[in-house]
Amino acid sequence: MHVFLETERLVLRPFADTAADVDGLFALDSDPEVMRFINGGKPTTREAIQARTLPRLLLDYPGFGTRGFWAAEERTTGTFLGWFELRPLADRSPFEVELGYRLNRSARGRGL
Repeated sequence: MHVFLETERLVLRPFADTAADVDGLFALDSDPEVMRFINGGKPTTREAIQARTLPRLLLDYPGFGTRGFWAAEERTTGTFLGWFELRPLADRSPFEVELGYRLNRSARGRGL
């Protein structure tokens, strides 16, 4: 596993086209509390995760510099916590970037 960033409590790594990442994303996007401000709390189907969500997260692969999406895991257990992103809002412009994240409920309030 390639690690992009590791802290005392957290590991950020590239997403992979694996069942484990599909399972983690499915659990994350199936939680109405997590999705409440994104789409009104509607769960995302496993098929949508496989066909749209994971391919989108793989599109901006972090191997091309410091932009992209990274799976977030708890360092000590390897538990999937969610994801973080850093990407330009406009192609080829480093002046406006989006910093985003989506974390499961167990990761909330922990200063990650």
